[in-house]
Amino acid sequence: PDELLLKVQRVFDYAKLEEENLYLKRDLDRERQFERIVGESQAIRDLFLQIERISATDCRALITGETGTGKELVAREIHRRSLRKDRGFFAVNCVSFTGTLLESELFGHEKGAFTSAHAAQRGLFEIADKGTIFFDEIGETSPSFQANLLRVVQEGEFKRLGGERILKTDVRVLSSTNRDIKEAIAAGTFRGDLFYRLSVVEIHLPPLRERKEDISLLVDHFLAKCFSKNKKRVGGTTSEALDLLLRYPWPGNIRELENAVERATLMVSGDQLTTEDFAFLFSPQSDPRKRKGTLEDLEKELIERTLVQSNWNKTLTAKRMGISRRALYEKALRLGISLNLAGRQSRA
Repeated sequence: PDELLLKVQRVFDYAKLEEENLYLKRDLDRERQFERIVGESQAIRDLFLQIERISATDCRALITGETGTGKELVAREIHRRSLRKDRGFFAVNCVSFTGTLLESELFGHEKGAFTSAHAAQRGLFEIADKGTIFFDEIGETSPSFQANLLRVVQEGEFKRLGGERILKTDVRVLSSTNRDIKEAIAAGTFRGDLFYRLSVVEIHLPPLRERKEDISLLVDHFLAKCFSKNKKRVGGTTSEALDLLLRYPWPGNIRELENAVERATLMVSGDQLTTEDFAFLFSPQSDPRKRKGTLEDLEKELIERTLVQSNWNKTLTAKRMGISRRALYEKALRLGISLNLAGRQSRA
């Protein structure tokens, strides 16, 4: 009887585990439906064309762009359309590892390879065989890691830390950086031979300020994502709020926009997001619920803040705001803003 009860219990436990796995898979699928590239600008159309051309091949690609532009999203889309799509996609944030930890994570280690290596461990190059490994911020890696990675890329082989046996791997390598790698090569902090191996194809992602026509679509996308995540529905944004978002320079790019939409959605009390709901973008210390001001007030603060961040360089200020230098002068004249630090100090 006890044995029968044990068997019945195992059946129930297995059924419960299957049910939990089903719920986890549904949650994962729900999250992944929002992990896609959003936009209809010419830059995004060109990006999709590049992705389509290289996805079916095994060529290595280097994805460049500022922080928050969606480099990992592009890498995942390349993998999703590739012949390796049924194998794993493994993202490695190179900045998260110090010393030899990155090498241990990728190449694995033998028992006793270092103080805390109490047992042998496989690395990602073994686990991800036939899949894709994405190196986020490859420009931050050490010279020793770069030398070992070069061998894997060239020969498809490596050794575990502390090991002598040569292991084989078949992975597709995708990388990203927000740095100018050619400057790093000139400075001697990045290997030129590795750069040319990794950048068979180079994909550059423009900052959000250069594709502002996609902001409306992105806002709608993030509102739907917020509803799925937080179960709080918002009907959209007012035209004034959208105008404000179009004028903001978005130094943190898409990641900053997503964060702003989620924050505004959580705090809003009405059916639509208004300019007041995004006031925190201009004065992080102020309470957006107590903030009052017209769109012109917010625009004036945006220009003045960007001027300070740009060290009063008017060309850089206009670029960060996504407008021409002439438009900056016209706005400054209309809003009564001094574009010169000396003029501002003389009025104080």
